[in-house]
Amino acid sequence: MSNDVDERVVDEVEALKAILMDELIVRTNESGYPVAVETVVFPSTADDALQQYVCLTLVVELTPGYPDVAPDILLRNPRGLDDSVLGRIDREVKEKCESYRGQAVIYELIELVKEYLTASNLPSCQCAICLYGFREGDHFTKTECYHYFHSHCLACHVTSSEKSYQEELDKLPAWQRNQHPQSPCQVLCPVCREPIQCDMNMLSSAAPPLDVENARQFELSDELRSLQRQMAALFSHQKRRGGIIDPEAEDSKLLLVTDTTEQEGEDDPAGPSVLFPPAAPLFNSTSGSTGSSVPNRGDWRRGGRGGYRGRGNSGSHHNRHGRRHHQAAATSR
Repeated sequence: MSNDVDERVVDEVEALKAILMDELIVRTNESGYPVAVETVVFPSTADDALQQYVCLTLVVELTPGYPDVAPDILLRNPRGLDDSVLGRIDREVKEKCESYRGQAVIYELIELVKEYLTASNLPSCQCAICLYGFREGDHFTKTECYHYFHSHCLACHVTSSEKSYQEELDKLPAWQRNQHPQSPCQVLCPVCREPIQCDMNMLSSAAPPLDVENARQFELSDELRSLQRQMAALFSHQKRRGGIIDPEAEDSKLLLVTDTTEQEGEDDPAGPSVLFPPAAPLFNSTSGSTGSSVPNRGDWRRGGRGGYRGRGNSGSHHNRHGRRHHQAAATSR
């Protein structure tokens, strides 16, 4: 890069700093040479910020060889502009860069964008709440973050936010509400979630948007009724197959029940088909005496089909042991 090119770029950036001052941001490389400049462009409204309804950030990337090579242009953070307006600005800016090859073009680009914003100084986007556009006669509000809403829609948003905030506070236990003083509800922008300040008296007095007033009332058509019947049949089918989640069952699914003795006796699988009276003494073929191989009735619980089963591993062991002695006694007889 020649010194002549360096001087032209440095001189252009210095002149821009003198004109725009703090409104210009200059990015440099390790050597301190400018590589990009950016500024937020507003429409010309005689410095009346309240009448500025649109804006965007113009970023000019100074490519190697600039100004003999066209710079790269980026249009960032547009506010109040739809895609068609941005597309026209982008085409005009690129054409300006080509026609100004070899010359300082950054200031010309800023002025070009400002002219477009001045001509489009009404929000051409949609209200993010009702999704209708802005028509002549509609009352709209611009937030601090440069987003636009019908005043009536924003009033509904503020009311809904305050209601939800109060409902969340009411869910807190009394000791927690008394411990922390109640802070006012902070309304957030529906688009970017930035805190916004609203004059509810002005918003509430605004009439609804014209498109909302003239919107056709919803009517249930035959096609929608047919779809409802299909969905109802599908719901019933899924419910029979266990595919529908029961909210009440979900709430109590972690409930632990400790005393399930009677229920276990009813739900357990069938026990042995032969009943061995636990109170009757059995003959011990090894020692020739009667023994208590079968535990007391208190250690047994009745199983399915009239059988008995032991509690735990010990009962199962005695059960098997008792059957062996019973078979041995029958053989000796």
